[in-house]
Amino acid sequence: MGCIENLKYEMILPLGASFRECREYVEKNFSEFWYVDPGYRLFDEYIIGLPPIALGIEGSRIIFPYTKPCHGTYLLAVEDADEAMRVRETARKKK
Repeated sequence: MGCIENLKYEMILPLGASFRECREYVEKNFSEFWYVDPGYRLFDEYIIGLPPIALGIEGSRIIFPYTKPCHGTYLLAVEDADEAMRVRETARKKK
């Protein structure tokens, strides 16, 4: 996700959120969420974090934690119907 700045994103939780806070927020605030492991590719980049990493989907929006090296983690939302469909096809269903 080195090119995250090239995506039109909305910040859901601010910089400095923990992986746990991001996962809990997704689980509590989105009815559709999926789990992935570190190394899962999203927007052609690898996600890092502590498993399980929860990805929320709301229509064609994907909500996911992003870690900016040397800065920290925050929760983002990006509109992308194709990527949302790919997550639905490749990630683990919610518990």
